Amino acid sequence: MKRPPAIDRAVDRGLAPFRGRRAAGLLPQTRLGGPMPWVIAIMVALTVVAAGGALSLSNMVSTAQGDLSGNATVQIVEPDAEQRAAQTESVLSVLAQDRAVAGFRAVPEEEIAELLEPWLGAGQTSEAIPLPAIIDVDMREGAEDEDYQRLRMTMRDVASDARIDAQSEWLAPVLSALSALKWIAFVLIAMLAVVAVAAVWLASRNALGGNRDTVEIVHLLGGSDDQIARIFQRSVLIDASLGGLVGFLAGILIISILAAQFTALQSGMVAGGSLLAIDWFMIVLVPLCAVGIAVYTARMTVLSSLRKSL
Repeated sequence: MKRPPAIDRAVDRGLAPFRGRRAAGLLPQTRLGGPMPWVIAIMVALTVVAAGGALSLSNMVSTAQGDLSGNATVQIVEPDAEQRAAQTESVLSVLAQDRAVAGFRAVPEEEIAELLEPWLGAGQTSEAIPLPAIIDVDMREGAEDEDYQRLRMTMRDVASDARIDAQSEWLAPVLSALSALKWIAFVLIAMLAVVAVAAVWLASRNALGGNRDTVEIVHLLGGSDDQIARIFQRSVLIDASLGGLVGFLAGILIISILAAQFTALQSGMVAGGSLLAIDWFMIVLVPLCAVGIAVYTARMTVLSSLRKSL
């Protein structure tokens, strides 16, 4: 068997030290010409977007729960303005005397009309469409369901049309849906990691099979399995680093575009989903983890194959 020129030079100079560029030169390198860097880039980009979405949803849920914790709304739905005003005064008196209430505010009718304007249109008056009386209530820290039940019973005695709802209750389905999306994103990240490992495993086995003759010669010249694995490690390290960088930049670009779109909504809940410094740190770890997983997978794949075949 005719030895490749790189093998001849290795024999002339000796195999030690068998590492770095000198060792890597024994095997053909494809770099960006092969599929591996692009596979890593796609996986990293998708993982960055999924991680950014999961962390943003987590922040959004946490912020909403913190803002709504201890907040309640009292509504008095009564068409007659005089009776509605009388019931409102009675409810305010009850709230002022209850030990679980930290503060309250009767929402002005003009503010209620402004909130309903997108649905009712401008120029609608309380005479045309009776507006309910609304009171924002701040409960003391540690308020429990028993406190809400007591307020309901007390207000029912003085205002038959009054009802109190914890804001966290009516928003619970929305927060539950956001939490589900968050966990779906984390599952997607795990699936992408498995796919990346499988891709590196297949690429490493193919590369090892395509260079079987060279590997056998290196073995005959005294090269160990660990030294051969380092050659493939170095190749995968460069390819994974290039792919990880491209994928990371693409993922950040997608996150920036999505963030601009959601910011345009000007929603308070969406604003609570902004990424924090610790979130960006975790996102930066994505390409680093991808490179580490790729190198480790390549090493384990090559060592396992060499022990079985040589």
